[in-house]
Amino acid sequence: MLKLTFCLRRKAGLSLAEFQDYWLNRHGPLVRRLQPALGMVRYVQVHRRDDELGLGMAKVRGAPAPYDGVAELWWESEQAFKASGRTTEGREAGRRLLEDEAKFIDLANSPLWLNREQVIYADS
Repeated sequence: MLKLTFCLRRKAGLSLAEFQDYWLNRHGPLVRRLQPALGMVRYVQVHRRDDELGLGMAKVRGAPAPYDGVAELWWESEQAFKASGRTTEGREAGRRLLEDEAKFIDLANSPLWLNREQVIYADS
């Protein structure tokens, strides 16, 4: 399994609520529609809480400003990930996602990387 982790910071001028609403209700459905061309098997949005409970631990630990959210995307394999980039549909889907992301994500300050999970504990 190959996973992409994308730590999101919102564009200047957007409130956290506006950012999360666009991400969930506009970008999320776009990702879902483009999923076949992208070959993804899972897409998860992790939305930051903007309340005392959500921010309390960071404050106690002296942590830097949190991300506004994290997107997690999975492919069955590295080969499946690469395959989507070899098709016209896959490249067009990637272009459309990037174009939409530029509307609400501060791309220059939102790191992303490909990774594999090392599960230490899972109570399922």
